[in-house]
Amino acid sequence: MEDKAPPPTTVLQPIRCKAAVCRKPGEALVMEEIMVAPPMAHEVRIRIICTSLCYSDITVWKMKDPPGIVPRILGHEAIGVVESVGEDVNEVKEGDTVIPTFMADCGDCKDCLSNNSNLCSKLPFSVSPGLPRCGTTRFTDLNGEAIHHFLFVSSFSEYTVVDVANVTKVDPAIPPNRACLLSCGVSTGVGAAWRTANVEKGSTVAIFGIGSIGLAVAEGARLCGAARIIGIDVNQDKFEIAKQFGVTEFVNSRSLGDKSVSQVINEMTGGGADYCFECVGLPSLVQEAYACCRQGWGKTVVLGVHKPGSVLSFDSLDVLHTGKTLVGSLFGGLKPKSDIPVLLQWYTDKKLELDKFVTQEMGFEDINKAFSLLIEGKCLRCVMWMNK
Repeated sequence: MEDKAPPPTTVLQPIRCKAAVCRKPGEALVMEEIMVAPPMAHEVRIRIICTSLCYSDITVWKMKDPPGIVPRILGHEAIGVVESVGEDVNEVKEGDTVIPTFMADCGDCKDCLSNNSNLCSKLPFSVSPGLPRCGTTRFTDLNGEAIHHFLFVSSFSEYTVVDVANVTKVDPAIPPNRACLLSCGVSTGVGAAWRTANVEKGSTVAIFGIGSIGLAVAEGARLCGAARIIGIDVNQDKFEIAKQFGVTEFVNSRSLGDKSVSQVINEMTGGGADYCFECVGLPSLVQEAYACCRQGWGKTVVLGVHKPGSVLSFDSLDVLHTGKTLVGSLFGGLKPKSDIPVLLQWYTDKKLELDKFVTQEMGFEDINKAFSLLIEGKCLRCVMWMNK
């Protein structure tokens, strides 16, 4: 009896697709054809449905020194469909709808198994130019030149490759132009109020910087039942918009005369806010936020992305005598694989109002217009559809 030949195996091939490539820091992205290699072990290749623009993309796009690097495919807020999987991938399969995140959730390390942290120690966060396990890229241009990754996602491409630890399977019925927001910005802000600060019902919250992240913090504080949500910003025009997100009072930090912001907040609150959130990325604002969170139990949460090498300075006696807490919050303290589905359920239940974060929608080919709108302060979140 003749031995039967083994069944043929499907060998995954590179995919040629469109991507918006950052070729020079601060210059318009170049829409070009690239090649996306097949996923390696523990990786998935994703067809992006839509992606949104976050200010972190702008920040790194401008950088001429590391962690800035070119050529690079930016983008890290997205939703897509799994096109193929590499070896040792079991939790998702071809056809699944997934949200990629810059935060890994491996499910194996001490941190991922703990309720005390969302910082994976097996695949730690970094602004790496490659994928987390090997540091290499899956992108090349048509000349064979390597193109670098961004935040382990690189969603400004019709197809991308992401580690399975950085994807969360979601219900495909959720509108993709809303679900994509939970890749970064909205999750970070809402999570900072919900998970990191654990804002209590009836408490007072002060938010330094009411851009997209600050408004997401306000949304989270509203969901947690905060009684007073004070928005602090230099742009008076933001205050009317902020009311839609639960902000109850406003402070224009350019119209305080001889008083500091912290003095004004301390006076408004009778001794300081219960929770302060710094959402701009300035060491001076972290110090102001810390100065106006209440002694004994006040908590200051740092969300703003500071320049590399930025230093915070505090008086040691002030730290000792006031009993306040200062904490950083990466991705809002959320564990992507368990907490993103909760946020999506809140959206379905009409508790979390994602719709109001989306101020523009456009085609992927208009990505440079989206950059201009965000830089000019004319949008909160601009969602780009890959094929629409």
